[in-house]
Amino acid sequence: MTTRVLHAPTRHAAAPRLGRSAVSALGRTALLTLGLATGTCAVAQTPTLPETRVTATRLPDVSRSLPMGVTVLTGEEIRASGASTVNEALIRLLGIPGRADLFGGGEYALDLRGFGATADSNQVVVLDGQRLSEADTGGTRLSAIPVENIERIEVLRGSGAVLYGEGATGGVIVITTRAGAGTQAGNGASLYAGAGSYGLREVRGSATLAAQQLRLDASAQRRKADGFRANSGFTQEAASLGAQWVGEGLRVGGSIAEDDLDTRLPGALSRAQYEADPRQTSTPADWARLDGRRGTLFAEFDVGDWQLRADAGSRVRTLRSASGYEYDIDARTRSLSARHASTPGGLRNVLVLGHERGEWEREVLGAFGASATQETRAWFVRDDLTLASGTRLSAGWRTERLVKTDTGAPDDLRGRQQAWELGASHPITSDVTAYARAGRSFRLAKVDEFNFTTPAVALAPQTSRDLELGARWVRDAGSAELRVWRSVLENEIGYDPQAVGPSSPFGFNGANVNFDPTRRQGIELDLQQRVTRELGLRAHAALRRAEFREGPYAGATVPLVPERTMAVRADWRPAAGHTLSGGVNWVSSQYVDFANSCSVPSYTTADARYAFQWRQAEFSLGATNLFDRRFFTQAFACAGGQATSLYPEPGRAFTAAVRVAF
Repeated sequence: MTTRVLHAPTRHAAAPRLGRSAVSALGRTALLTLGLATGTCAVAQTPTLPETRVTATRLPDVSRSLPMGVTVLTGEEIRASGASTVNEALIRLLGIPGRADLFGGGEYALDLRGFGATADSNQVVVLDGQRLSEADTGGTRLSAIPVENIERIEVLRGSGAVLYGEGATGGVIVITTRAGAGTQAGNGASLYAGAGSYGLREVRGSATLAAQQLRLDASAQRRKADGFRANSGFTQEAASLGAQWVGEGLRVGGSIAEDDLDTRLPGALSRAQYEADPRQTSTPADWARLDGRRGTLFAEFDVGDWQLRADAGSRVRTLRSASGYEYDIDARTRSLSARHASTPGGLRNVLVLGHERGEWEREVLGAFGASATQETRAWFVRDDLTLASGTRLSAGWRTERLVKTDTGAPDDLRGRQQAWELGASHPITSDVTAYARAGRSFRLAKVDEFNFTTPAVALAPQTSRDLELGARWVRDAGSAELRVWRSVLENEIGYDPQAVGPSSPFGFNGANVNFDPTRRQGIELDLQQRVTRELGLRAHAALRRAEFREGPYAGATVPLVPERTMAVRADWRPAAGHTLSGGVNWVSSQYVDFANSCSVPSYTTADARYAFQWRQAEFSLGATNLFDRRFFTQAFACAGGQATSLYPEPGRAFTAAVRVAF
């Protein structure tokens, strides 16, 4: 649980609103940029981008006609950006706001659609078909996935509840590694070594061995740094091995992976400490160790017009720390899905249905030990019909039963919830597709939430009514997408530091509660353009509003939600073998408390990278926080009208590296 200082709830007069003027401004910007991009394509002789296919819909689909917004990053784009982790790539390339994770190691809590402190509980992470999101509030460690092994990342912004279940109101991050991809590949390997500021030393490697129908993929990485702050050094190691066999209409395989993080914990700083020296520590002896193991098995096969897939996975996660809070987690998942394509009456129809099962167990060790479990059983179905005009109609439904227990809670948490969605897309022209979708999503309290509530008050399921309208333009070497969305929530689950909780008799308020009705809404713009063979541009902008609709906080902004974000990037090849790339990310201010009395200031960061290709070797020099801005992304309290209990971000850092491909 997170404790924040709360002042008298008021509607903050200076809080920006997602009003007509803001919508109009962003809309004009989008139209102008679309026009410029279209004009550029008319005069520039550039290569045509390949058709993008995604798997966020459970099985491969063409992205152009989807009645939803999905952004795709390829492994090549991630590695060319100089990003060392998945978190860094998503923040840098897609402009997704992130907050520094308290365990370090390059981990950030991402926020797809403005859920602030509960963002990780309202979005789902999937790795090679396996759900990684935990049943507790410990978060999902994306930095443990070696970037050398990534084939692509697909980001579904907005509800993915029908296909991915509870907690997917904000979106879904689908990561596919080379071992999980079904693409053909020859023998090859790559080795990366880098060194940089704050004692950074990094080695990464990957290899693929293909012989007839058998393919093996291996990857490993080791990152070590002294850290920007005192007592913030870490050592992170990860490795994975995957194998698959491909036959006529059949693909089977599996993988094993492990990751270990030894990290020091510098602790939070007061505002005075931050102003005096942001590199100091408040906890010079604190440390933690997180270890993880995962294994997966899968099989895909064709039976007539049916494409079938079976998945099974398990993972183990352990935490040991100086504070004495330690736990062991054991999770297992199994799923069956089927896709049937047919042409009734000359129309194209695709039916996807499936079943999922999951078990999750956690043992908290020590004197205050406790046991927690979660069991899920779900069925889902989704149907897409494409008419002769190109109009695509979709409908989906899911029913999910969940049982959660915790020995520290007075009662178990049980319930069956349904999710549904309706969608449509229509090709207005050969280049432009418009789409709309509406649906219902849900989540139940996590085990760390329903065991710390107001006495005798059970947490009700959180539900959301979701609506999204969008337009997608794809032509030659450019694409653009504009989305307008809204999620209206009932019984949103979160921590209220003013609520009467189990510790209130001792003078300490605070409990997990169902908030009064809340709402998220916003506009998102994605642009990508290959201006010439030598110059490429990419931009992402978002305008969002997260607010309480009723109750004592009515009109206030949900804490830790920036209302505006923007990321602009470019890559330029001035001569053969030479590449310059870089970008600027801007995140607006975000309130720390429910009363909106203090905030994390807005910040702008820039990164740049120069790479030289010589035969099979690439030599690079990169810089992050290029202008050495002082800023922080994480704060937990207010004092004297200023954010405090904060975690400073690193200053300017350089990394020199070499990557060799074999």
